[in-house]
Amino acid sequence: QVQLVESGGGLVQPGGSLRLSCAASGRILRINSMGWSRQAPGKERELVAVIRSGGSTTNYLDSVKGRFTISRDNANNTVYLQMNSLKPEDTAVYYCNAEISAWGAPRQNYRGQGTQVTVSS
Repeated sequence: QVQLVESGGGLVQPGGSLRLSCAASGRILRINSMGWSRQAPGKERELVAVIRSGGSTTNYLDSVKGRFTISRDNANNTVYLQMNSLKPEDTAVYYCNAEISAWGAPRQNYRGQGTQVTVSS
């Protein structure tokens, strides 16, 4: 069984920073892409950032470009999201996503339980 566990959310003032972490565990053979999505109240979930397995290819939602940075530590099956210059509109539940091949299971997408990020003065 594969699990994704996020941490690092919380309350921050506009202009502040937070760093989210997500660790994958279980009978993992290979992790392909990893990423972060978010869902604000009353809105659809949107993909915020993605990083490919090699770590050199990243993609970002236009509204976070230049403010957020995604990175990964393949040795520890962990993905990070550094969020700077946070705005109230960044308030949402942030979810970790990963495409994982595990023992005895087909390659599939997994998602964590989510961590709340609130940007407010």
